[in-house]
Amino acid sequence: MTDLSSGSKQLRSLDLQRAERAEPEDADPQETAEWLEALDAVVAHVGRDRAQFLFDKLAGHALSLGVESARTNVTPYQNTIPFDQQPRYPGNLELEERLAGALRWNALAMVVRANQAYGELGGHIASYASAADLFEVGFNHFFRAAAPGGEEGTGDLVYFQPHSSPGVYARAYLEGFLSEQHLQHYRREIGGPGLCSYPHPWLMPDFWQFPTGSMGIGPINAIYQARFMRYLANRGLVQTEGRKVWGFFGDGEMDEPESTGALSIAAREGLDNLVFVINCNLQRLDGPVRSNGRIIDELEAHFIGAGWNVIKVVWGSDWDALFSRDRTGALLRAFAHTVDGQFQTFSANDGAYNRERFFGQNPELAALAAQLSDDDIDRLRRGGHDVRKLHAAYAKALAHRGQPTVILAKTMKGFGMGTSGQGRMTTHQQKKLGFDDLKAFRDRFRLPLTDEDVEQVKFYKPADDSPEMQYLHARRAALGGYLPRRRKVASTGLIVPPMSSWGQFALDSNGREMSTTMALVRMLTALLKDNEVGPRVVPIVADEARTFGMANMFRQVGIYSPLGQLYEPEDLGSMLYYREDTKGQILEEGISEAGAVSSWIAAATSYSVHNLPMLPFYIYYSMFGFQRIGDLIWAAADQRARGFLIGATSGKTTLGGEGLQHQDGTSHLAASTIPNCRAYDPAFAYEVAAIVDEGMREMVEEQRDVFYYVTVMNENYAQPSVPGGDLTMLREGILKGIYPLGAQAQAQEQAAASEVSAQVQLLGAGAILGEVIAAQQLLKDDWQIEAAVWSVTSFTELQRDGMTSERNARLGEPTEAPYVTKALEASHGPIIAATDYVRAVPELIRAYVPRHYVTLGTDGFGRSDTRQALREFFEVDRKSIVIAALKALVDEGAIDASVLAEARSKYRSDAPVGAASWQC
Repeated sequence: MTDLSSGSKQLRSLDLQRAERAEPEDADPQETAEWLEALDAVVAHVGRDRAQFLFDKLAGHALSLGVESARTNVTPYQNTIPFDQQPRYPGNLELEERLAGALRWNALAMVVRANQAYGELGGHIASYASAADLFEVGFNHFFRAAAPGGEEGTGDLVYFQPHSSPGVYARAYLEGFLSEQHLQHYRREIGGPGLCSYPHPWLMPDFWQFPTGSMGIGPINAIYQARFMRYLANRGLVQTEGRKVWGFFGDGEMDEPESTGALSIAAREGLDNLVFVINCNLQRLDGPVRSNGRIIDELEAHFIGAGWNVIKVVWGSDWDALFSRDRTGALLRAFAHTVDGQFQTFSANDGAYNRERFFGQNPELAALAAQLSDDDIDRLRRGGHDVRKLHAAYAKALAHRGQPTVILAKTMKGFGMGTSGQGRMTTHQQKKLGFDDLKAFRDRFRLPLTDEDVEQVKFYKPADDSPEMQYLHARRAALGGYLPRRRKVASTGLIVPPMSSWGQFALDSNGREMSTTMALVRMLTALLKDNEVGPRVVPIVADEARTFGMANMFRQVGIYSPLGQLYEPEDLGSMLYYREDTKGQILEEGISEAGAVSSWIAAATSYSVHNLPMLPFYIYYSMFGFQRIGDLIWAAADQRARGFLIGATSGKTTLGGEGLQHQDGTSHLAASTIPNCRAYDPAFAYEVAAIVDEGMREMVEEQRDVFYYVTVMNENYAQPSVPGGDLTMLREGILKGIYPLGAQAQAQEQAAASEVSAQVQLLGAGAILGEVIAAQQLLKDDWQIEAAVWSVTSFTELQRDGMTSERNARLGEPTEAPYVTKALEASHGPIIAATDYVRAVPELIRAYVPRHYVTLGTDGFGRSDTRQALREFFEVDRKSIVIAALKALVDEGAIDASVLAEARSKYRSDAPVGAASWQC
């Protein structure tokens, strides 16, 4: 007999120490026995439900008396559902086993074939090997597909564990959706009908619904998707009763903050339409998830503490007989003293090893295993590989009310891959298997493949009229069809109301002072009143509605709460009191940018998921967008989201007093990297109106898979009316990214008619456009130099247009000059661009600017001060712009260097110290 490892001994010692502290000596054993016998009698004669009720009532009463429980939120290391409560399995076990074997083989084959041929494509075998039964029980008995015809509000939603995607492809192959050619092009998407590595809706727009490849994003998105379904139902927009959100995630993935950070909201709002299935194969990429502990115990405590219903599926049916013979609790004691690192060692070895190292720990365990052969011990399965145990758990999860449910299913990573893969530290990286391993896999799952088939790693598909295939199609027919499947467009779009009904004030501002943030909120408030679009608008904030001037919406449309308002708000007498409502329209998410953008993703993809186009506006401090939650925004792009991200209080200098971590100088740079994100930095209210109008038309009328990022400021300044009163003349330039302000034509005429010494072009964006206009006046007043001013609403759009033009020219295709080139080529003099973002943003268009080009930006760390002081510090103020223009003119020989020297002396005498901020 060999004892456990030293690590297990240490854990056992800790367990005993805890037990000694938690269980003091019994002062009255007889009284204790009577209480226990009473509980036994209730269970025996009335049932477990009644016993549970009494137990909970007694526990609650004890707490009211000041008696605290010493119990932990961890139950014994066994299945939550006892064998005698396990319902009869409704499926055909033999046919399902054959199908599962075929799926396992084809999933393995596509990865092995790809890496035999190319060597570096990668892929994952072991994850699906552990999760196959978790998926198949769902596919065969639980996952309901959308009804034929694509009616809104039908079908379950499934977030698949990304490393298991080969198994989902293997099933789609048997179902006839994917061909063998697809499988042959696994991870080769360019030269044929390929399959992407993980769930990517952008790459497979008619198949995958949700991108889950970035660890942690799937869980938080699933939670907010379930919540958004309730939001839609409570507002009477779509019927979601009975629909479930299933999330399949790995135990290692639960280490990500996003995986667990939103658990409480699911419990707080009673999301019993949500089921997590955690694949507890105990191993992540490099080794055990919790080598010296037990991840299932840890997750159980975490989820119970967050308010979830927890169901554990730890041991398969083969263990039932052992548990029934174990009268002393030897198995549970042994499990309690075994850490996950040791469990993995057990799974990686055969029955003889486990007889000696596990059952050989003491005479009681040895006696339990005495009737078992080494092969019998080797076949003792974990619960996640037993479809009967899983079916019981899934059925109980569906029947549970009032809480979300998590199923903790214990599996083996690389299950069935033999001694080369099962439970090994290197199993996650396993891409190839030798001939003997492949034959062992075939034999393990009883596949009708010859040795030649195995050597060639041929795909296997039963005949269409075989019992297996008939069963597969019959089960999916009973559940409404096949999944995953993705709807590309909604059945109907929305008609965008005319701008005059919601944005006329922005066109006729007449110099009224307001911030562009306030202008945007006024537009949004007006849109909410539109009969068609209004109900589909989803205003979303993290915790800054009052900061952004949105408090009037509290009264107008209310804040969504599934409980309504159970209290009298302190500010009830105010016109703008905090009003919560079950039909509320605003999603006020608290201090959680990740949660708010997850709500935005759910709303922005509703056209596909629910056949219901929605128009979400997520308004947030721009610094807390692409920098803080950029990975979630990438997931939104992958999922083909349609909606508005509003980066309020944007730029490095517009939010003066807040300082470094609130000041954004980079979000437009990040936005420029996302192909379907259209990013704008408007300076005037009428520009905002034009952009919002175009975005709505593009996204909900034309149903194009783009989303808009619009930055707006909290700085109040005079908002001009549309020059000439007609936005039509400026619309193209605003949307393309650049147009001349009204004074340019006059400036050019003056330059041609007078004897001015030079001319220069000034480009300004967002918060700095006002400084550019002021610089234009300084150049004229102080140096008699005429300058033209251009408003740049999007350096990103200009760059993309230029790149398209470059490519077309390179390939000999019909092309036009880049838009920015055409706009500027008729002008004169050097071109100076200034923004409230890092210089890399205006640098995006350098290749397409036709002449000498100088860029100014706010590189470096932010600081707290006044707007003017910050702009001087970062050298994007009017005086710095003038100096940059004069230097460019000197470089071109247009003016004498003495003019520049005089300007430096005039403007730089009181410049702030340390303005070379990128060096700080």
